[in-house]
Amino acid sequence: MTTTPGKSVDVQFLEQALAEAERAFEAGEVPVGAVVAHKGQIIGGGHNRREALNDPTAHAELLAITAAANHLGDWRLTGCTLYVTKEPCPMCSGALVNARLDRLVFGAWDEQAGCAGSLYQLCRDPRFSHQLDVSGGLLEGRCQDLLKAFFARARSGEGGRGGSSQG
Repeated sequence: MTTTPGKSVDVQFLEQALAEAERAFEAGEVPVGAVVAHKGQIIGGGHNRREALNDPTAHAELLAITAAANHLGDWRLTGCTLYVTKEPCPMCSGALVNARLDRLVFGAWDEQAGCAGSLYQLCRDPRFSHQLDVSGGLLEGRCQDLLKAFFARARSGEGGRGGSSQG
């Protein structure tokens, strides 16, 4: 990825996560997208695929960190940042801690299931052997708008099963 002058690197990478979320939206999945960056490059990405894979663990964050670990050939993602369009759930937050990521940057807060500051703070809990630096609310409006559009479409019966705000 080539950086654009005048835009922060965090904004540029979160925009890439938004592109992943748009892919999920088009596929009828809850529109959450994620990318993992290492040394200024995206090394993993993904979007929700729970419906397509019939897999409750196929969240954007888990797919992105799996791709990044495969890219690096190591499950330890030290030196990496995860960018995701929605605050991670308990499962994903636990995976981020276990993967030893340095940072988490997310867009929309999730008051119902968010575990990076809203409902719980798993990513910075000092009782764990690893904590992440967490920044939330970046491009929040754009991330929320995509989620709202998806659930409005799902309620109207136009597509997507979208029965839960998680993912």
